[in-house]
Amino acid sequence: MEITTRRAYRKRKRIWKRIIRAFVLFGIIALGCIGAVIAYAYQMEPPSLSVAETTVIYSADGEVIGEFYDGQYRHWIPLEQMGDAIVEATLAVEDRRFYEHYGFDFFRIGGAVITNLKTNSMAQGASTITQQYARNLFLNHEKTWSRKWNEAFFAMRLELHYSKHDILEGYLNTIYYGHGAYGIEAAANIYFQKNAEDLTKAEAALLAGIPKGPSYYSPFVDMENAKQRQEVVLQTMEDAGYITSSERAVLADEPLHFSQDDKVEAKKTAPYFQDTVMEWLEEELKIDRDILETGGLEIHTTLDSRLQQIADKWIAEQITPDNELQAAFVAMNPQTGEVKAMIGGTNYEESPFNRATKARRQPGSTMKPFLYYAALEQGLRPNSMLKSEETTFLYDNGSKEYEPKNFGGYYADDYITMLEALAVSDNIYAMKTHFLLGFDKLVETAKRFGIESPLSAVPALALGASDVGILEMTNSYSAFANGGYQVTPHFVSKIIDRDGKILFEADFEKTPAVDPGLTAVMTDIMKAMFEPELNEESYTVVTGGSVADYFDRPVAGKSGSTPYDSWMIGFTPQLLTGVWAGFDQDKTLDRVDNQHSKIIWARFMEEALQDELKLEFPVPDNVVEVVINPYNGKLATEDCTVKRPTLFIEGTEPTEYCTVHPEGASEEDWDPLQMPEEEKKEKWMDRIFDWFS
Repeated sequence: MEITTRRAYRKRKRIWKRIIRAFVLFGIIALGCIGAVIAYAYQMEPPSLSVAETTVIYSADGEVIGEFYDGQYRHWIPLEQMGDAIVEATLAVEDRRFYEHYGFDFFRIGGAVITNLKTNSMAQGASTITQQYARNLFLNHEKTWSRKWNEAFFAMRLELHYSKHDILEGYLNTIYYGHGAYGIEAAANIYFQKNAEDLTKAEAALLAGIPKGPSYYSPFVDMENAKQRQEVVLQTMEDAGYITSSERAVLADEPLHFSQDDKVEAKKTAPYFQDTVMEWLEEELKIDRDILETGGLEIHTTLDSRLQQIADKWIAEQITPDNELQAAFVAMNPQTGEVKAMIGGTNYEESPFNRATKARRQPGSTMKPFLYYAALEQGLRPNSMLKSEETTFLYDNGSKEYEPKNFGGYYADDYITMLEALAVSDNIYAMKTHFLLGFDKLVETAKRFGIESPLSAVPALALGASDVGILEMTNSYSAFANGGYQVTPHFVSKIIDRDGKILFEADFEKTPAVDPGLTAVMTDIMKAMFEPELNEESYTVVTGGSVADYFDRPVAGKSGSTPYDSWMIGFTPQLLTGVWAGFDQDKTLDRVDNQHSKIIWARFMEEALQDELKLEFPVPDNVVEVVINPYNGKLATEDCTVKRPTLFIEGTEPTEYCTVHPEGASEEDWDPLQMPEEEKKEKWMDRIFDWFS
């Protein structure tokens, strides 16, 4: 019996030794495998932490005007900008031992394994923040053993290559909070319309509870569930020592003020402008659309949000929704080319077609400043006189004729100055000038001012019969406002990538284009349309008289109209604005519709410049100012009814005084046979035109 017992003992001892050896061997193999896996994970490249980020578009004054994203609305922010409240709430409820483990919490894993074995399921998870972050970056959310192994491997790689700071920052920027919001900054914005760093502890506790089940714990879906989950989070915060019991009770009862909007929508301030920005980025900078929507770029634009709001207001006030009339609007800084406001239509949702950049329309009389600038280059002056009368012009060796009309059928039937001709927009004076210069001259001059659209060298070009773009036409007036320089329209001032690196910075260069002295003279002539006093002895009225009272500062510009188009382009030294109104399908404008562009322009400029300096237009040293009678171009005397200070290139100013209004005399007493040599030359020039016509 004793022998049998001893044998049994030795047998059991051998079995236990084998078992122990097996466990030791298994342990060595396991440790070796773990070591091999760790070594393999370590020698691998650090896993990429790149995720889709929302691209944000900023106005020049720093306001967010738009956001572009592809499926995931996210704003990545540093951990330091998140605030303590959300960090503490998240650590308490998701991974209290985050700073103590190396990616795996074996205490939680053990408890979860026992629970899952008992229930024969995968009901309870034990994923750490590192594991969840790995899952968000690289895996799906299926509850399978294979996914768990992959999750563990990627978590190991994260812990080996990145700091706890980086992992926690990444987690809080990638976790899904429901309603399209990825990351805590997006969630704070969606739920509370604030930044993450401004969240209260009560708000942070509510948000920290949502990722467990965004469709179940969202306050926008079920407030009761959300509040119950918030209480769970607050309890974990108390257990972790972040808050006291009394604080937990107070925070649980703290009122929460939620956003009124439960979905992500890109802000649509200046939608036509934003479309133009995106097109420019793709076409000019060759930035791929996917990068624009997922790259987390900061796009700083030239838009002035205040000016955009003013423009939106006045277009909406002038053109009501029941009116099919469309409008396009551009405001820019003529010194730099920065586009400050843009509208491409009256309703973006109904018609996103940007008329400001893509439509081509006839500019009407807004073409005349280029014509008269060319005339000044050829020796004509602001006081050069031609006869305004019904005229039939022959061209192409007399085989064709052209018979323009003045608006309303008004003609002076007498000689008028260039200054008066532009102020009242006399078409006959313009056409005679066009014939004198040759049709190609206007084409060449317009191109120097920046017109790139093809222009037809025909008689009607002087009256704006060739199609141009609204932005193009507006920008071409920059040279009048800035002293002769051509500028390029700019929409973007700077682009910064997600790492803070500057990818692009605009260079606001000006290129000398036309003569500064002549542009100063031309700009001075363009001021006359806003001088109602010129109506005193004129045969008609100045075209800007109806809006002249809006301004107490120097402004210049030109209106234009065709049967289908209404234009107004005007400027001060610091602001240039162009407005077009018309129907998409050619439809004749009535008299009321024809006034909208001028009124929109005037009301916008008045309000936009309200607090700005009242600047004078630049006058070069070779330009002099003399006071003339604007109707005959001679130096004014005390007896002249209307006197106007007018600019001339030095040496071309008039030297003879007006004889029409000598004291005690009348116009009937003036003998045209006694006209001075200067005026005889003008009459001789007009006889040439009489011969042409």
